[in-house]
Amino acid sequence: MIRDAIRLPTPAGSVVKIWSRNFLQFRKSWIANLFWIIVEPIFFLLAIGYGVGSFIPDIENVSYVEFFFPALLCVSSMMVSFFEGTYGSFSKLTYQKTYSTMLLAPIDSKHIVMGELLWCASKGTFSALGVSLVASIFGLMNGLMIVPALIVIFTSSFLFAGLGMLVTSYIRNYDGIIYPTSGIIVPMSLFSGTYFPLEHIPYGLKYVAYALPLTHSVAVVRGLFLESPHWSWLAHLAVLIILGLIVAKIAIRRIDQKLIK
Repeated sequence: MIRDAIRLPTPAGSVVKIWSRNFLQFRKSWIANLFWIIVEPIFFLLAIGYGVGSFIPDIENVSYVEFFFPALLCVSSMMVSFFEGTYGSFSKLTYQKTYSTMLLAPIDSKHIVMGELLWCASKGTFSALGVSLVASIFGLMNGLMIVPALIVIFTSSFLFAGLGMLVTSYIRNYDGIIYPTSGIIVPMSLFSGTYFPLEHIPYGLKYVAYALPLTHSVAVVRGLFLESPHWSWLAHLAVLIILGLIVAKIAIRRIDQKLIK
């Protein structure tokens, strides 16, 4: 029963076509996309990592910019995948009627949503990859660890894409996106071990932080760049996978019901 509850639509040719359609559209507006998913995080790296970091002593035996950089990859991928799952998906669902048009073809609505989720996760991963390539100029990227780090980031992005599409299934206009963004996503980007170690926050709040999905993503990616392998990474990764499957399953059902109506 548990397996049936989290089982997602089988990736088929239709899912790949949905992903490819989004990728082709992404290529046509690559300049705007490049600024949003890569250039903006680089500004944060320079301003926070190097600017503010120059006034901060080493953290956990590494410089502040080295401590901050893995978290920046997780935060930027979270933002990109969530906003693609909200603003992008809501536009296609409500105003552009893209999903309704797709249903005229022999494509199942569940495969449409699954293709969208994979695309949102991919776009978030593209952001992390682009930032990593630029950061390699500053000597911040460990070339051997970027591949497993991107796998973790894709897993995390899939979860936040699911959250984004879940929000899309409930809201009635663009204003509705503001509440989960300001109330959940932005606070999560601040209190998930991104800017400072979790050990430096009050005892009770530390356990609240571990309830945030981004905390688990940051822990694994930072560990891949700065630490030796640890068994706790498997627990963090398991949380991301299980939450991602559950949220995606709910989002698929919600969007499917909305398309049918």
